[in-house]
Amino acid sequence: MIKRTLCIGWLIYAGAAMAADTAPVSYYLEDLTWTEVHERMQHGVNTIIIPTGGTEQNGPHIVIGKHNWIVRYTSGEIAKQLGNALAAPVLSYVPEGPISPPSGHMMFVGTISVRDEGFSMVLEDAARSFKQHGFKHICFIGDHGGNQAVQQQVADKLTAEWKKDGVSVLQVGDYYTDKKADEWVDTQNAAKKLHVEKGSAHAGFMDAAEVMAIDPKGVRPALIKHYTEKDFPENGTMGDPSEATAQYGKILLGLKVKSAVEQIHAAFADEKH
Repeated sequence: MIKRTLCIGWLIYAGAAMAADTAPVSYYLEDLTWTEVHERMQHGVNTIIIPTGGTEQNGPHIVIGKHNWIVRYTSGEIAKQLGNALAAPVLSYVPEGPISPPSGHMMFVGTISVRDEGFSMVLEDAARSFKQHGFKHICFIGDHGGNQAVQQQVADKLTAEWKKDGVSVLQVGDYYTDKKADEWVDTQNAAKKLHVEKGSAHAGFMDAAEVMAIDPKGVRPALIKHYTEKDFPENGTMGDPSEATAQYGKILLGLKVKSAVEQIHAAFADEKH
């Protein structure tokens, strides 16, 4: 029985070693086998990013999965820059407002909303799962405004509970609230390179450019026009994406990643990774 157990253990170890040599480099948890994740953790990976997106209408010109596309990309880039992290699968079912009677994005077909308490429970159980597996730093990163408060509440609760265990849960709020992108748009406007009003408006310049940078098929060019707040009740958008390009989107995505990496580094600066 002992020999059989040792044999099984050796096979698992050998399999992990082979996987490390042959598997493509990926920072996404779902792209890896469990033995590859184990091997990464044995070599210093102790941070997991839990990205949250949203399934909501984005006007007639941007796909409903906008937030999910963006945060999957950025969470992978953040993990890559951190070097000791992996990005978990995106949570795409998030609070989008009252379902019945509907309001906001729920007024448009395709939007999916969940109650705050449901979202909170999924976040908490995901975090508990990763703590169980040995991750020491758990980071919530949300690309949608409706996610932020709940993520902060769960992060505060679990950090307090796990302080004695040396496990921290961080709400990476700078990813969403930092004004680097807005400042960049203002600078381009001042230099007459752009003529964008309210660059961060829903389904506007920033949203369209970021999706274009990830996959141009996510934007319908023929339906792009200068929308205003008056258009929201009918079209679900209030921004002007007419000057959006994939090149601009790469810059904007990079600024989001930068804000998140800086906050994470600052939060764990005094801890050994």
